[in-house]
Amino acid sequence: MFFFPVPAIGQKVLSIKVEGAINPASADFIHQAIEKAEKDQAECIIIHLNTPGGLLTSTRSIVSDLLVAPVPVIVYVSPGGAHAGSAGVFITLAANIAAMAPATNIGAAHPVSMQGGMDSTMNSKATNDAAAFIRSIADKRNRNLEWAEDAVRNSVSITEKEALQKNVIDLIASSEEDLLGQIDGRVIRLPFGERVLQTKNAEVYTYSMSIWERILNIISDPSIAYILLLLGMYGIMFELYNPGAMLPGIVGVISLILAFYSMHSLPVNYAGLALIVFAVILFILEIKIVSHGILTIGGIVSLLIGSMMLIRTTSGLELAKISLAVIYSATVITTLFFLFIIGLGLKAQKRKIVTGREGLDGLTGIAMDNLSPNGVVMLEGEIWNAESVDGEIQKGERVRVREMKDLKVYVERDRIFIQ
Repeated sequence: MFFFPVPAIGQKVLSIKVEGAINPASADFIHQAIEKAEKDQAECIIIHLNTPGGLLTSTRSIVSDLLVAPVPVIVYVSPGGAHAGSAGVFITLAANIAAMAPATNIGAAHPVSMQGGMDSTMNSKATNDAAAFIRSIADKRNRNLEWAEDAVRNSVSITEKEALQKNVIDLIASSEEDLLGQIDGRVIRLPFGERVLQTKNAEVYTYSMSIWERILNIISDPSIAYILLLLGMYGIMFELYNPGAMLPGIVGVISLILAFYSMHSLPVNYAGLALIVFAVILFILEIKIVSHGILTIGGIVSLLIGSMMLIRTTSGLELAKISLAVIYSATVITTLFFLFIIGLGLKAQKRKIVTGREGLDGLTGIAMDNLSPNGVVMLEGEIWNAESVDGEIQKGERVRVREMKDLKVYVERDRIFIQ
């Protein structure tokens, strides 16, 4: 057993914040923070945690980093009112030192219903796997094995005081300064030996996500990814029906790229994605084919079912779902978009051309002099050279344009006006 003495002063402590759902972006952030702490020779790293849960794949990645971290890792559930739910339980238990602020709680936040839910057999297998995983973590850190498994199987949640009594955490700290004072002098077992923490006079410096990492963290939210997917479809469809607009197309392509990036890191059910694409096809066909609403109904049903199936989790412990409010709102907006916006655009394309050579066909005007057969006519306030194809036309008679060639209109008497 080896002890690594370090000076009592001049030490640095790296502090980071992890808030919101646990996803690949937050897993990468924690990994980079641990590497930075090692590079900067920090005394330890403090992870301020406040999460309702997240993806188990990302959680496993974080736990692996914490268990083999070359610097001591302190997970601090804070500030007051914070929660370490579901995936947060695994991360807290995996820390070298687990701490909580007053008025916080820890426990599994088992969702009642999920998109793409599993049958009882698959859910049981996933739960057993998660239970074994959390037992291994608790055993590694000498924490309460019984409560850890109960948190997975029964979704129990406890306060910071109960967590301390049950040996789930190591201490309760009212602030970061209080935390550093309490852990000072503690012996931490690391992969290469043991270290005595010297944190009482340590300088705390923060490490935050870059702007790009924050964007990735936001779009990793299933609801945001879903909205980006629909925006991408809207933009590209609008560009196709209105060539040259450019902005809808640019927004659409960017949205689709971000949506696919996000979905690459999420448990996507491709059957659900196929149903959403099929719904868009049905909406387009409804505009072009008279189906008396049958295609529209099919599109709405396909979009709704596909949206609810889009995210498929491997365990009920995972917090990864699209908000039902977002799904219902998107279904209504998408239906209106395709039936009204694009429908109006297609109708506009079918209207009679009012500019250019074709726009003159059928226009009526007045002969400005006798057409026998050449002369001039006035059409909508403009003077045109004209030639009569209907015999001699007297000055003042109403005429109708039959065609235009070489900047000359060929006209006939407006027989409708005569009648």
